Amino acid sequence: MNKVIINYLLKNFLKTFWIFILVFFCFGIILNLFEEIEFFKNINVSIFTPLLLTSFFIPSMIVKFLPFIIFLSSMWFMLKIRNNNDLLTLKVFGYSNMKIFFILASTSFILGWLILIVVNPITSSLSKYYEKTKSGYSRDIDHLITFNKNGLWIKENLKSKKRIIYADRPQGFNLLNVKIFHLDNNSQLIEKIISDKVLIKENNWILSKATIFKPVENIFIKKDVEDYKIRSIYNYDKINSLFKNFDTLSFLDLAFYRNKLQDNGYNEIFLTQSLHSMLSLPFFLLLMTALASVLTLNTLKKSDNFKFIIIGMVITVLMFYFKDLSLALAKTERIPLILGVWAPVIALSLFTFIGVLQINEK
Repeated sequence: MNKVIINYLLKNFLKTFWIFILVFFCFGIILNLFEEIEFFKNINVSIFTPLLLTSFFIPSMIVKFLPFIIFLSSMWFMLKIRNNNDLLTLKVFGYSNMKIFFILASTSFILGWLILIVVNPITSSLSKYYEKTKSGYSRDIDHLITFNKNGLWIKENLKSKKRIIYADRPQGFNLLNVKIFHLDNNSQLIEKIISDKVLIKENNWILSKATIFKPVENIFIKKDVEDYKIRSIYNYDKINSLFKNFDTLSFLDLAFYRNKLQDNGYNEIFLTQSLHSMLSLPFFLLLMTALASVLTLNTLKKSDNFKFIIIGMVITVLMFYFKDLSLALAKTERIPLILGVWAPVIALSLFTFIGVLQINEK
């Protein structure tokens, strides 16, 4: 009998969860498709292109909203078994509120780790394809920046010339082993600049010990300058923000290749925040299931359904705002970064722990 009851709980709980996933996916397709169509309206592509890109974008969005989805699906499932008297039947067979909560919360926790290990690498690959494909259709292609195994490449269109910048790798606020090529409108080389280190903290770049080559009667004349300045549309923050797409980094990349990502120029603070945000996902799913249990299992009155749903929605919204506030405080160094990521989990744990003890007495 225990096996039958556990199978019933798990089967119907997961079924409800996947139904909510499907609902969110459909809503995401509808809402994001308008944005993609607006982007491609002046580009000669078929209707399948924005639809395909939308399908690749939505999975990563769903992963972000998983705590909200698991909360709604848990609430819906527990209200359902309470309203059709299955909850009362389960109690007759010796299943207390605590035991039901433990089964559902453990399932959510395990589900969180499966999503991190199995699903997240897939969604990150889809996000990479989405970003790469959409950037290829971008109308603002006069200014391009890319980072690959060969180094950092930047293209700028200036008023009377073009600029191509190559750097071996970033290091803090500096670019190392930099080569800058200035070309005229006919793509003829008019100047080449070499510098071992370039400070890019501001838009006015400072090139240390720069060597400048300029053609004079088809012969390049060399000139050494201790500190040379150029004006760029890019600075450290702008360049760094272009590679802060959380969705394109998978949990496995952060867990096993973090040092390599850092060597390739990814910001250490960003990598730490991303890793701990992902690690907190299973705990968030467990706690959101606990929150749904606290709100629904403390009574058998059907008339309280709407009230509990409203209260749960308000608490969930407040939790998301608290999460953003905590991260903002961490980024401004008001609190430690790791504490900023885990503070919502700790706060929600304290709240749900008291609530779970109360429903165990029901």
